[in-house]
Amino acid sequence: MRVLFVSSEIYPLAKTGGLADVSAALPDALAALGADMRLLLPGYSKAIEATANKTVELELENFMGAGPVRLISGRTPDTRLPIWLVDCPSLFRRSGGLYQDEEGRDWPDNAQRFALFSHVAAQLALGRLVGDWRADLVHANDWHAGLVPAILTGSGDLRPPTVYTMHNLAYQGLFAADLFPSLGLRAELFAAEGLEFYGKVSFLKAGIRFSDRLTTVSPSYAQEILTAQYGCGLEGLLQHRAPDLVGILNGADYRIWDPASDIHIPANFTARDIAGKRACKAAAQKEFGLETDADASLVVYMSRFTDQKMADVVAASLPEIARNGAQCVLLGDGDRPLEEQFTLAAADHPQRIAARIGYEERLAHLLLAGGDILLHPARFEPCGLTQLYAMRYGTLPLVRSTGGLRDTVVDATESAIASGTATGFAFESIGAAPMLDCLGRALALHRQPLLWRKLQRQAMAQNFDWGESARRYLDLYQGLVPDARVAMPENVVAESPFEKAG
Repeated sequence: MRVLFVSSEIYPLAKTGGLADVSAALPDALAALGADMRLLLPGYSKAIEATANKTVELELENFMGAGPVRLISGRTPDTRLPIWLVDCPSLFRRSGGLYQDEEGRDWPDNAQRFALFSHVAAQLALGRLVGDWRADLVHANDWHAGLVPAILTGSGDLRPPTVYTMHNLAYQGLFAADLFPSLGLRAELFAAEGLEFYGKVSFLKAGIRFSDRLTTVSPSYAQEILTAQYGCGLEGLLQHRAPDLVGILNGADYRIWDPASDIHIPANFTARDIAGKRACKAAAQKEFGLETDADASLVVYMSRFTDQKMADVVAASLPEIARNGAQCVLLGDGDRPLEEQFTLAAADHPQRIAARIGYEERLAHLLLAGGDILLHPARFEPCGLTQLYAMRYGTLPLVRSTGGLRDTVVDATESAIASGTATGFAFESIGAAPMLDCLGRALALHRQPLLWRKLQRQAMAQNFDWGESARRYLDLYQGLVPDARVAMPENVVAESPFEKAG
């Protein structure tokens, strides 16, 4: 089965968040199950530089008026999967971020950038660009690839079927209506039955409206987005498409996020021998200028600093966290006022709070290895990956029960502790008081070393690898392309290990 997997981010070539991790690990897991996975990514400068075995597949002189466009083929540097890069220098080779300039402002031509990307994806899938290669199925991700199903729908009966994954409904790819003529789409698509959304162009709506199957990244989020509270104005359309919608939980890539083999941390450790975690904690405290104290509760908040991640609630709670005697490290970036609040809190409580603006992969690994509690609340959370990584490192996640956080973290209630199912801490209501009450419970348990060690072992024993989720995606693919064969490798067992377990 030839699958074209279309994403605007793929780790380690391009990353701003969890989409990149998923777009690296899921295709790799599907390839291990026998699917012929081909990736498509915009040709960002760093991505082109990092891609292995590069060759120019074809050149287009002036595609969609954007100047020269090349299709570069190669291999991803880690998984070695085949990848194509859409190299359009005028749109993708620029300083700044993937979607924003160096001042944090959205690129004004984002609509044209990802429209061109989507058109290349569609032409590639239809077999019009590369020799005799044609996709049996297209898997498009998030708003950046939302136009792909819409373009393919107008290409005739021979189009490949499409799966569209919504990683976060809050990011919709909304653009002014007067940009529509520049997107290379059929005029009739700008309508309520198409991609028009309250007078604007919605790339996300296009994907929802025209794909054959819809997925999102956790079972709970798949139900939540059918409501007005979480549907971001698209709940009506999603309710209409509900028979074609499924929530498949994201997985964790334990090749990268495992304390037993992590190359970014000063000492490796396992659930059986956790001694190395003490060395990681000391290194984290030293890195962030905090007192080296093995008994202090080290609380880690590493996230985008946005309202979604309750960064405003965390900022308001920092003085109380410091008064409770905990140490707190904040790592990430986002809204500038929130960045400033975190920086000021660290200046006011230098012995207890440290803040580092910006994301660095090495520090993320160090904090997960050295932390005691991952503070990971959210107003909504499609899935979340950091809490999955944290559990493997014995850093217990503290979350609000919503979306994928509800599906993955079991609150340490008395009954859950007694039954051996507790893996973290959870609260329900949005606000500082519920979060601080929950944190108080966590800090109290951290002062009981034997009980805390039991909770760590339970969390570290959880397995969120991609195996089962990849099988669910493959079943979804095969339901759409029943005649396509999957070349199952000899060492892969088709039966799920979870089925064997009962």
